[in-house]
Amino acid sequence: MIALLGLTAGVTLVAVTLTFGIARLRRRYDTIDTFWGLGFALVAVVSFPFGSGPLALRLTTAALTVVWGVRLAVHLHLRNRGKPEDPRYQQIAERAGPNPGARIFVRTYLMQAVVLWFVSLPVQFAMSGTGFGVTAWLGVAGWLVGFVFETVGDEQLRRFRANPANRGRVLDTGLWRYTRHPNYFGDACVWWGLYLLACSTWPGAATILSPVAMTFTLARGTGKPMLEKGMRQTRPGYADYIARTSGFLPLPPKKLTPR
Repeated sequence: MIALLGLTAGVTLVAVTLTFGIARLRRRYDTIDTFWGLGFALVAVVSFPFGSGPLALRLTTAALTVVWGVRLAVHLHLRNRGKPEDPRYQQIAERAGPNPGARIFVRTYLMQAVVLWFVSLPVQFAMSGTGFGVTAWLGVAGWLVGFVFETVGDEQLRRFRANPANRGRVLDTGLWRYTRHPNYFGDACVWWGLYLLACSTWPGAATILSPVAMTFTLARGTGKPMLEKGMRQTRPGYADYIARTSGFLPLPPKKLTPR
């Protein structure tokens, strides 16, 4: 297992470095957004032949990770295509001094490589699980719930943004009526589901900090807080939306008392 962990760490580092090279050629540092999902898929594919677990468990783990990762990569690529560079990377570059590329490589690309490898630990350990039991089926169910939330939420948002009449408005229908971030909630469910696939062994169960880290990043780290900070400034009705809509877990909207 140690050899596999070293192999996936090396593969992740090489892949991120190549992605940075592509980003420099494209002059688009947000290329790393597309790689994020593909990186997890790559780890799953590399880990598959080295696992000692039952074929059904390894195939399920690899397939679920690849499907999630490729869908996310395609979605983010299409979302960014034809638009200006992500403001986050522009700000980093502007504050980086004479060599912004080096700063972005260390602060963004290498950091994401570390996070990606750490979050993917359940996938790597699941490849050497002992069986496909109740916990694994619960993991598949959790993954399905998360994948539906993430996919449907992204599509609802895409259609909303594609309508010029919605410019400046807040999406508060569909899944977005029950949570301000159905895609983030779905993402977290996917990774808790993949974690459950690893729980047939104690080493796999010990990777619980991986889904915890992913969930924290989405709910408290660079996900929800950063996005909502910008939304408050650009969407006049977003404060009321926050007041009546759950921030992460899907819940019935609150009834606000008229002012």
